[in-house]
Amino acid sequence: MGQRAWYWFDNTLAGGTPVLVGWLVAACLALVVPASAVLVWTDRRAPDSLSGKLVEVWKNTGETLRLGGEAGPPLRIALSVLLALVALLYVSTLVSLITTGLSERLLALRRGRSAVLERGHAVVLGWSEQVFTVVSELVEANANQRRAAVVVLADENKTEMEEALDAKVGATGRTRLICRSGRLTDPNDLLRVSPATAHAVVVLPGDKPSEDGEIVKTLLALRAAVGDDSPVRIVAAVRDDRYRLAATLAAGPHASVLEVDDITARLVVQAARQPGLSAVHQELLDFEGAEFYTVTEPALTGRTFGEALLAYTTSCVVGLVRDGGTVTLSPPPDTVIRPEDALVVIAQDDDTTVLPPAPPPVDPTVIMPRPELTARPERVLLLGWNRRAPRIVTQLARCTLPGSVLEVVAEGGKTTATAVRVSGAAAGDTLSVVFRRGDPTRPDTLHALDVASYDSVIVLGPEHGYHGEPDDRTLVTLLLLRAMERASGREIPVVTEMTDDRNRVLAPVSPGADFIVSGKLIGLLMSQISQNHHLAALFEELFSPEGNGIHLRPAAHYVRPGCEATFATVVESARRRGECAIGFRSPPGPGATAAGDPGVRINPCKATPRRWSGHDEIIVIARD
Repeated sequence: MGQRAWYWFDNTLAGGTPVLVGWLVAACLALVVPASAVLVWTDRRAPDSLSGKLVEVWKNTGETLRLGGEAGPPLRIALSVLLALVALLYVSTLVSLITTGLSERLLALRRGRSAVLERGHAVVLGWSEQVFTVVSELVEANANQRRAAVVVLADENKTEMEEALDAKVGATGRTRLICRSGRLTDPNDLLRVSPATAHAVVVLPGDKPSEDGEIVKTLLALRAAVGDDSPVRIVAAVRDDRYRLAATLAAGPHASVLEVDDITARLVVQAARQPGLSAVHQELLDFEGAEFYTVTEPALTGRTFGEALLAYTTSCVVGLVRDGGTVTLSPPPDTVIRPEDALVVIAQDDDTTVLPPAPPPVDPTVIMPRPELTARPERVLLLGWNRRAPRIVTQLARCTLPGSVLEVVAEGGKTTATAVRVSGAAAGDTLSVVFRRGDPTRPDTLHALDVASYDSVIVLGPEHGYHGEPDDRTLVTLLLLRAMERASGREIPVVTEMTDDRNRVLAPVSPGADFIVSGKLIGLLMSQISQNHHLAALFEELFSPEGNGIHLRPAAHYVRPGCEATFATVVESARRRGECAIGFRSPPGPGATAAGDPGVRINPCKATPRRWSGHDEIIVIARD
């Protein structure tokens, strides 16, 4: 009988809302009426007659259930019950509408669907490995502003984005961090973050080259949202060079579109040829220390660029912005500064570029004459292969002397061997490319090579999805190289491409090893260009094999070793050979660790004396 009763009750509930209301009324009456009767019959002030007691029971029941509780003729009772039911229906409906509206509003806020009403803010579109670097750098750049905001729009859960940014970025100081959810290819979703009133819009690259098509669609949607004549600064990045032209056309003439693989290949080659250069790039690209700015200085109008090099004590002049925005790095010292020119400087902040009453002191007696430099062909070992490797081969061919040799050791079958042959053919006669099939993570493969005899060793990881994370195989190769260093007692000049900056501290390498973390460097570049559009052309020249670049040169070529001199003396020595000195590097000692201080000092005070050793290196911007 019990099962049949529950089955009947379950079937009645299938009748919908009216049946549920009926059961609710019956249950309430079953509790309220007996309780009211007990209260009346136990009350000494209750009427003596049965009818009087029943009237009191009705009043208690009506007050409890908000049914009026009126006594009298049946019509009066019916009308009072009707009015009470209307009031109950009205109040319950009103409460339901208010609750539903608030719930929908709170749900919309949690989903990140509300509009952002900001002006002069920075907008970051997309969610990839660069988002944490870009947001951190934008927060650092806005540290001296009162009402700054960074808005992140991505097709992700708003709460999860906020939690991830809070864990990786940490405290944002005066900068408000706002997250919104939406489709990046929908102009209506883009309008909710107010891109037209933003200071800059950064479109992050995808984690895979196959996502570059979405970047182009995002740029088209962004242009539709802000209009063709919008002055907003747009910075985007793609991974595959086939999409760069399309992305540039979609973004508009005033946008900057970076190519991740090309920049990564350039930086790998530069670091391979100049050990320690990656630490210089890191120091220049983040907002924590000194970085590039463009400033106007009317007091220097009519003076030469050579005079401007020593005009500031706490800033380094490195170039000019002229002819409507053309950036010229390290122009000839006799170049005259015109009224419409702006200076390109390296400084702690743009408001620290203040001319002192007198230039810093220079001691010409310790300046060394320019030595005769003899270049020679290079031998480079490339361990591993990925889609950026052919670009590395091409870049090496453009900057090495004829007779240079590149040996490639990679697993690879037909595809890799074909890519090596194509890269070698593209390299021409200046660089010979030799392919050896082998696994760089196996000791026997590396022991068959005299690794320490190469001028530089480049370690590349495989692509994403190749039996685990790419950095896992890279770390194994570095472990083997470190063991070979200790066994031979000779330091191996290694430059490593990594995908995750967190793995850099785990790398078992010597203190002088270089790391190119492509995702982080691209994020730093995009952040810098978003704050100053002139920097796009500046970085293009700095990272190019041709033109002016960053170089590490022995301090003994500029000042006498063992002497004490100010950095202004070094600047003057570099000026005499058409270079811009921007800092120095003291290589770590034998007991240093790979995670220690790289010894790079960018934009040191020109008036502070220092004793220069034969191990010091001067950081200059000059032609190779």
